Amino acid sequence: MTKKYSCGSMPVQMSRRFLLTGATASVTTLTLGLHVPNLHAQTVPPKLAAKLSTVATFPKPYFLENLTVRKDNSLLVTVLNKKELWYVPPAGAQQQVAPVLLHTFSQPATGILEAEPDVFYICTSNVFTTHESYLHRLDLRDWRLGTPVAPIEVLKFPASAGALNGCCLLTPTVVLVADSIAGLLWQVDLAPKNGRPEARVWLKHDSMALIPDNPVPNQPGINSAHYAAQTSHLYYTSTAQMLFMRVRVDPTTLEPAGTPELVARGRMWDDFCIDEGAGVAYITTHRQNTIDRISLDPGKNNGPRLSVAGEPFTDELIGPSSVAWGRGPNEYGRFAYAITDGGLTAPRDGLVREARVLRIEFSPLEISK
Repeated sequence: MTKKYSCGSMPVQMSRRFLLTGATASVTTLTLGLHVPNLHAQTVPPKLAAKLSTVATFPKPYFLENLTVRKDNSLLVTVLNKKELWYVPPAGAQQQVAPVLLHTFSQPATGILEAEPDVFYICTSNVFTTHESYLHRLDLRDWRLGTPVAPIEVLKFPASAGALNGCCLLTPTVVLVADSIAGLLWQVDLAPKNGRPEARVWLKHDSMALIPDNPVPNQPGINSAHYAAQTSHLYYTSTAQMLFMRVRVDPTTLEPAGTPELVARGRMWDDFCIDEGAGVAYITTHRQNTIDRISLDPGKNNGPRLSVAGEPFTDELIGPSSVAWGRGPNEYGRFAYAITDGGLTAPRDGLVREARVLRIEFSPLEISK
């Protein structure tokens, strides 16, 4: 039977049971089969509200899936439903720019990262049909705007792959890739002894699982993953189960060290960026049209959640799917870029808007001790 999948996110009912460690004793066991409620929202003080500005727009219907920020603050953006890769030029304050199509793949384009300066890896998967999945290398070191690009397929994933999604680096040559259908993380060694990238399962856990029999189907399991090197933790979202999780990484072997633990729950989280200095993550909610600020410390997420953007609702932030820090001086922790699908996955009032690239200014936070 062909597996179906949507990169969107929606609350679900859960049909299994597993143990989650961490947070507090009251939430260590999550009973599946019960609807997981949203975290209670707190009113955002004006000084904590993020400021949004539109950098670029895409026509309807464009599902902007993932992005990476280059050293000059230009962006590379993957488009799921068009199988495309786009370039977004650097934009000044309150300036809008025109995106440029770089390449069209033969499969939907999903995760993207920069492994070394101007060398990128892009994931593609036949999400809706055969589930064949690939990794492509794109070298932009000598590229100039207006000249063609030529991504090279460097890896075909094992047949058990389902739908590649977000990805991150553990080291400059070791990549982790979330698989939203298989419910696991792949490890890709970019520079093995034989010279060609290789993939193997890094971790499979119930918290990553797709839930095919829930009343609202087609929601991804594990969605995005990012590594916090200062504390050696790998953080990930699991959309269908509405979980934000982490697992410790052995810094020597790069293997998982222990059982995944619950950081927070109750929202349809998608991609995120981490501010290790302040000890928080900013996480997009694809169908709930917000960006939430969550502590990286499980013990600090017992109170009401804080949506720093999207509450009250704003027409700019419909279907946010990915977010990444800017790379200008002093931008880490303050300025980020986000992309949206314009409500293609979950239309607001039945209407699909233009997909957007946004620049976000977050309020300054104290460095976590």
